[in-house]
Parts: sequence; C-alpha cells; structure tokens
Amino acid sequence: MTTRTVRPNPLAICVYCASASSIDESYLELARRVGEQIGKRGHRLVSGGGRVSMMGAVASAARAYGAHTTGVIPQHLLALEVADAAADDLLVVDTMRERKALMDAKADAFLVLPGGIGTLEEFFEVWTSATLGMHRKPVVVLDESSFFRPLWTAIETMAAAGFVRPGVWDSLHRVSSVEAAFDVIEAGV
Repeated sequence: MTTRTVRPNPLAICVYCASASSIDESYLELARRVGEQIGKRGHRLVSGGGRVSMMGAVASAARAYGAHTTGVIPQHLLALEVADAAADDLLVVDTMRERKALMDAKADAFLVLPGGIGTLEEFFEVWTSATLGMHRKPVVVLDESSFFRPLWTAIETMAAAGFVRPGVWDSLHRVSSVEAAFDVIEAGV
C-alpha cells in the first residue's frame, strides 16, 4: 500500500512539460516520479489535460498515488494531445490563452519539466509575471539532466547585454532533484 500524506490544504501544482511523442524514456520516468510525489505528498495536479507523453505520465502517476487531477485542454487539441479522460476534472476551453489563464488561476505553484516551445512559452509567461510582481507563486524548474543549461546561458547573455533586469533570477528556483523541487514548493518561497 502506498503511503500518502493527508494535507488539510493540499497545494495545486501546475506542471508544464512535453506532450511530444518521440522523447527519451528518461523524461517519461522523470514525469512519473513527479506525479508520484504529487500524490504521495498529498497535493493536487493541474496539467494541460493531455494523456500522452510526459503530460500523461505525470497525470497517471499522480492519480495512482491518490492525487486529484485537473486537466485544461483547448477544444482543438482534444484529438492531438489525446485528452486525459481519466482526469478528475477535464476542463475544455476554446483557446490556448484561456487554457493558460485557467491553469494559472487554479495553481498554487508552477513546476517546469523538460519540454518544447509550448512548455517554454508557458514557463516564460509565469516567470515574467512573477518578476513583475503579478503573483507570488513559486516557479520551479526541475533540471536533473542539465536540459535547460543552454537556456540559462542565453538568459545570462541577455542579462550581460542589459536586456534582462538584475535580480531576475530571484523569482525563479532552479533545482536538480524531484525532492528539492517539492521542498521549494512546500516551503512556499
């Protein structure tokens, strides 16, 4: 039997990650471990509402460990991302902007895993909002395998050229383990 923490006020953790189908198995395993921790630690998942790739792996694992899952998916992606019909709540919206707004509104924290341009777009929006003081929700990037190293280098180059304000890193938490990611989220930094 799985041990699950019962929390009086579970956190709704929005996970941004890949919905691509042809990725290395190690990324799917990372997604499963994240979902497992969401469930074991007594939290809830907010996701993009797909059941494929990393997005599906996080949701399936979270449910397997007792987490409530909410998926938010635009109508036009129901077939492409193969909607997560097993979600406790599957919310279908009209546009990507509505999807992101609803995911943001339902989340207490954001956890970013490896992904493509959609993942980066979601990440940059919540990170930018945090740097502008529009929310105080933790934004955590889980980077076990240095996947994001080129991105950090690019941002450091932008900062050196004056395009990124000093202190921008203060609103972002970069961690290298699943446990560290949840420790930061639970601390409510």
